[in-house]
Amino acid sequence: MTALIRNTRTPRLLAASLPLVLALVATFVAAPLYAQTQPLPAHPLPAAQTPSAPPPPAPQQPTPRLPAASAAPQTPPAQQEEPITTIKVQANEVNQIFTVTDKKGRFVTGLKRENFGLLDDGRPPESVLRFTQQTNLPLRVGIMLDTSSSIRQRFQFEQDSAIEFLLQVLHRNDRAFVEGFDISTDLAQDFTNNVDLLNQGIRKLRPGGGTALFDGLYKTCRDQMLTLKEEGAVRRAIILVSDGDDNYSRAQESDAIKMCQRADTIVFAISTNVSPSKDKGDDVLKAIAEATGGQAFYPTRIEDVATGFHNIEEELRSQYLLVYRPADFKMDGAFRTIYLQALDPRYKVRTRKGYFAPPAPQ
Repeated sequence: MTALIRNTRTPRLLAASLPLVLALVATFVAAPLYAQTQPLPAHPLPAAQTPSAPPPPAPQQPTPRLPAASAAPQTPPAQQEEPITTIKVQANEVNQIFTVTDKKGRFVTGLKRENFGLLDDGRPPESVLRFTQQTNLPLRVGIMLDTSSSIRQRFQFEQDSAIEFLLQVLHRNDRAFVEGFDISTDLAQDFTNNVDLLNQGIRKLRPGGGTALFDGLYKTCRDQMLTLKEEGAVRRAIILVSDGDDNYSRAQESDAIKMCQRADTIVFAISTNVSPSKDKGDDVLKAIAEATGGQAFYPTRIEDVATGFHNIEEELRSQYLLVYRPADFKMDGAFRTIYLQALDPRYKVRTRKGYFAPPAPQ
């Protein structure tokens, strides 16, 4: 490109080459969502070949590209606590829940859909159906407490913090369950909105035995989350409190992650390892959380486990919801990768790495 600029004698040749260079660069960047707000033709052109496509907004000054009449409807603040029953989920629609933070880890709200780029299985979506910030989707949350012998001295802090979390986070349309796990799982209280019943379930748990973390997470997502039947979209999340050390599972770490992804469940992990350095168990918790769009927290004192619960509570109320139709979607049960980024490099998007398409109907 440098030789071309120095040796050409006419600016016309340079001007003619620029669109081609820009097109090649565009193929490596997730297409901005303002370009996918209307359905594309049956055989859409690749993003680099779309005629007269508007350039992405400048990273430092994101500019809305949609006219007011076409913008996604935003939920007025006064309606945040009203139940949502109108979001219908079809097999060819994807509900993507994500969080945006700045470089200091603070949550960023108020962004528009045109501030993001998205690739589903390597292609821009066919259409964007809905985009909302600080979603008030009903919450389906599971509290998984490690009840193995290795955390016996820390168990009361786990119990107290979990109860306080449920008191703060559960709203009218939310439901939660409580479960302990060592070499097997103990469902102390199934899905309910009654905090008193959840409190009783937590207090019934007793520590003792080995640790089958992967088995417990796999079984919980399969039996509690995957079987949920909901008319509208909900947020599924598991709060996993453990040191991450597994010494009894038959399932592998990858098996547990895949089941969480099949169940569309975000995992937030709170480590109970308060030693000065992280160990293998902490790495396990981080890998599970990041693969599902969650986050791992590492308290420096066992008394700070409550801080981890508080951070999760804040994140659950500071999320975005994106509903879209993928291009070239097939009901084949295959895993489809998701690449979602903020066009402003100051912001980081945290979300799941992908999802499993539903299998073809029998």
